[in-house]
Amino acid sequence: MKFVLNGASTDVMAHPMSRLLDVLREECGLTGTKEGCGEGECGACTVLVNGEPVCSCLIPVAQVESADVVTIEGLGDDHPLQHLFMNEIGAQCGICTPGMIMAAIALGPSPTLDDVKIALAGNLCRCTGYSAIYRAVLKWREMSDVNVSASATR
Repeated sequence: MKFVLNGASTDVMAHPMSRLLDVLREECGLTGTKEGCGEGECGACTVLVNGEPVCSCLIPVAQVESADVVTIEGLGDDHPLQHLFMNEIGAQCGICTPGMIMAAIALGPSPTLDDVKIALAGNLCRCTGYSAIYRAVLKWREMSDVNVSASATR
């Protein structure tokens, strides 16, 4: 099964009906994507497939053949949204955090609070209040909008 994983061409020898989550964690060694419920209810396993957030526990790896898959590791260690989750106290135990971040990455520019709530509605957190998570995402989008505006004026 061939697909692009975090920007690199990847070929895995997995049964086509293996869950993408299991292939990412076991075959590819990317353990940042977490299993919460295994039923697509919590969003902890959210990754991007061709830019769209999906629950990797529901997707057979056959469905990502030739696709572009991005996991939390694909963002690198210095992604500003990861730092904002920590600074705004939007992460506690860390199980939901990668999925929350990946779902937020798919947001368009200048989202409203309602846009953020809708985008993250499929991601459950049992440890922290959602307001800290929403605050981190909104601050990140504001930073991104400023950077885009600044580079457009150069």
